[in-house]
Amino acid sequence: IDEEQRFGVEHKNKLLQFRLTADVLTLSATPIPRTLHMSMLGLRDISSLTIPPADRRAIVTEVLSYNEHRVKNAIIRELNRNGQVYYVHNRVHDIQSVADNVKRLVPDARVIIGHGQMAGHELERVMLKFIRKQADVLVSTTIIESGIDIPTANTMIIDQADIFGLAELHQLRGRVGRYKHRAYCYLMLPEDRPVNDKAVKRLRAIEQYAMLGAGFKIAMRDLEIRGAGNLLGSEQSGHIAAVGYDMYCQMLEHATKRLRHERIIEPAKTHLELPAIGQLPKSYISSDKFRMEAYRRLSRALSMDEYDAVVKDITDAYGKAPSPAQTYMDLTEIRLAATLLQIDILKLEGPDLIFKTKAPQEVFKIFEGAPGRVSLIDETTVYYRPPANYLQPVSTLLAVLRKLLVRPARDMDF
Repeated sequence: IDEEQRFGVEHKNKLLQFRLTADVLTLSATPIPRTLHMSMLGLRDISSLTIPPADRRAIVTEVLSYNEHRVKNAIIRELNRNGQVYYVHNRVHDIQSVADNVKRLVPDARVIIGHGQMAGHELERVMLKFIRKQADVLVSTTIIESGIDIPTANTMIIDQADIFGLAELHQLRGRVGRYKHRAYCYLMLPEDRPVNDKAVKRLRAIEQYAMLGAGFKIAMRDLEIRGAGNLLGSEQSGHIAAVGYDMYCQMLEHATKRLRHERIIEPAKTHLELPAIGQLPKSYISSDKFRMEAYRRLSRALSMDEYDAVVKDITDAYGKAPSPAQTYMDLTEIRLAATLLQIDILKLEGPDLIFKTKAPQEVFKIFEGAPGRVSLIDETTVYYRPPANYLQPVSTLLAVLRKLLVRPARDMDF
């Protein structure tokens, strides 16, 4: 299925029913959010082609307010190198006046008009005229979005660019730069009305991702802006407003694992009340972005092996962890181990470590052979009083907890 983003869910399902046993390959420069999200969840396989054809060059993309002087200069520059220009205006009712304005700005240019409401033979005549270089500027609607390959057309001006979708802008921009010449794409914004926040995000993304092979990155940004849609319904974009996107992904992942009879592991959520404070200091990871990413990865580790891999990545990148960072990592490891052992609360009260747990017998057995005294208080509570020298300094306390909790957690981690 080529140009997959042009098909609705029902259309694609009908195509699949023609041959239920057939393998299906869908192609798209910018997959719709629903399809991309299914691939991210592992419900569909995905491959990404990022190597461009030989001699292709990135398209220079610029977002600017409508400016007649810039429009005129862009057209003249393209004509001076014996090229052609697309001028996209997606309103049929006034497309003639737009073409007249282009003619006024560049009197020497041969301007023609093409749009989807023209008769088939008339539109064919217009396109053949442009292909044969009997015209310099094609003023058209988004009818040129796909299937057009004219190597001599290397400048595109998109009028009122804020009304177009992100994938649509990328598809339109792909009509220029089809050969080795440098191509230009100008996204013109209206002067008579404000541009909404979502449109600003789309335009910033299309300007940022102007490199070759950027379609996948643009599709990912489109997914972030528009949401993933409904995997069980026909909506191909949109946020799951009732629960939020992250919660929706988590619920969907859990439902999928239940159907596959796989084990569901929750992120570490044990509540710790220990006299220890740790952090990843800026002196250790100077970039705010990468420091937050390290926090996120540590907190989302679902197994001891995954935690070990994250710590290895951090220490490989930034060196041996200083004391505050090591304390934070120790606390994170203890919290994860406690979660795997079904401990809900771990706190220090005076000389006692108190465990609130769904598995009191198992926790009791862990501490039964350790120095000190362990007591099973009730069906959810275990008290452990270690020797006094186990509690001070705090690094010793953390080392004791890691020794007692992490090994049993690793033994049951699968």
